[in-house]
Amino acid sequence: MRVIILGYRNRAGVAETIAVLRPSIQKYAEIVQEDLTGTADLAETEADMALVFGGDGSILRAVQQMGARQLPILAVNLGRLGFLASLSRDDDLLAVLERLTRLEKTDGAQWLENLQTHAPKQDFSISSYRLLDCTIIKNAGTEREKVISSLVMNETAIQSAAFHIIDVAIWADGESLTTCRCDGMILSTPIGSTAHNLSVGGPILRPGLDAVVISPIAPHSMTFRPIVDSAMRTYTMCLRPGSTEAAVIVDGRQIAEITPSDRVEITPSPIQFRMLNIPGFSYFTQLQKKLGWGGHLI
Repeated sequence: MRVIILGYRNRAGVAETIAVLRPSIQKYAEIVQEDLTGTADLAETEADMALVFGGDGSILRAVQQMGARQLPILAVNLGRLGFLASLSRDDDLLAVLERLTRLEKTDGAQWLENLQTHAPKQDFSISSYRLLDCTIIKNAGTEREKVISSLVMNETAIQSAAFHIIDVAIWADGESLTTCRCDGMILSTPIGSTAHNLSVGGPILRPGLDAVVISPIAPHSMTFRPIVDSAMRTYTMCLRPGSTEAAVIVDGRQIAEITPSDRVEITPSPIQFRMLNIPGFSYFTQLQKKLGWGGHLI
């Protein structure tokens, strides 16, 4: 089993935890690459799995680093919430690796494919989730046109860069949806529905749905509510003339500033995010345990 170790050394406890566990990890897996900067290009790295240490931000960073070649991620939460992580700080990562090594010896070269297609619910499994592509066309329709692109795992947000209200227009497959006066607009995936979308009052979508949710940030309206639509459409957002500059934020990173002459397009990506689930993992238990959904654990 070949693994990549990822984390962010500036987060407290990450480098120290990896240093302690590295010799034991090497008993069960070959470490083919390690990056604690969040900047290494992993698109060409041959490996079976990525071990990510940190919080949800570390997973988002790992997805961007892997690009078109997404490895299954096994995440150990060393942050505050760690909603996406299968393992907590107190769980036994080494016991999980030992069981995965046994599976590899039993199933041979097809062990990862077996986890994704035939794994029983009570054992390990790999879940795949659709990513989105965000494309920003600067100076659209002119000779100075410039394209900026990024994968989207959680959300694409347009937010006022100068603390002024902006007018954001949205189309879906060329059909005008609305124009909203607001502090910003979020287009979120189901995975990202428990992130920024949730904090502005948007609904929670179950991961795996081919859907997105469009949520305004502080709309200057008493009737504008979030809306759920298909992830298989092309969404276009732009600023109406008269709006000040705004920032385009993808998964917590500002990737560009836009003006009314620019266009933001979000489309379904052929690339999928892959997550290794440990035995007993339940999305709805995560909702109850980490976000208090339903008020108490059953």
